Amino acid sequence: MLSIKDLRSGYGVVEALHDISMRVEKRQIVTVIGANGAGKSTLINTISRVLDVRGGSLRFEDHDLAACSAPQVVDLGIVQVPESRQLFGPMTVHENLLLGFQRIRGRGNIALRERLEFVHELFPLLHERAGQRAVTLSGGEQQMVAIGRALMADPQLLLLDEPSLGLAPLIIDRIFEVLQKLRERGLTMLLVEQRADAALDLADYGYVLALGKVVVEGTSQRLRSDASVRQAYLGQTAEIS
Repeated sequence: MLSIKDLRSGYGVVEALHDISMRVEKRQIVTVIGANGAGKSTLINTISRVLDVRGGSLRFEDHDLAACSAPQVVDLGIVQVPESRQLFGPMTVHENLLLGFQRIRGRGNIALRERLEFVHELFPLLHERAGQRAVTLSGGEQQMVAIGRALMADPQLLLLDEPSLGLAPLIIDRIFEVLQKLRERGLTMLLVEQRADAALDLADYGYVLALGKVVVEGTSQRLRSDASVRQAYLGQTAEIS
């Protein structure tokens, strides 16, 4: 579904990604792990075309994403849940969710009702807080709105940038329970996450970034058994049975 080869990108004069190559197959969950500054968010923002492609190829199915604008990427069905959430604070929870539906608004009111029911099933709290302004929500509640807004767009590929960042452990568990349900429904996801243990529990395949380069890749099981990955990202040194 997503094919990246020798991708280079960055900010201003700084190149943050160096010859990144990776793939995401349909109905697969791929995770990208790494320390702060490794280039994880840069990768997500380049796929979303918030950042320019400076070299290499970036393709989604038969589309050249390097030639697309950010709105065109969304129209193709690639939807991002950004690290900063980027909700519209003065707007209500319901109004923020409706913004996500704009991509598929042509499907009509029945589709709108179905998407809202789907999101409310995953996050019942959003139904209860429908009329509450987003700015008044807790960080965990805002993350639920951000994920719900993305799901309202009926994404073909969901990009998640650090969904657990700054959240309490109970909320993190709830977020990953929802991601597991989305996995069971067959939604394709690219998950950028510092909590490598949780990410590898969920994902089929993973890539480890360091200083803008892929340094290790493999199935989740293989990464868990890699001594360097265990020590650097899982806090483990003993063999895993």
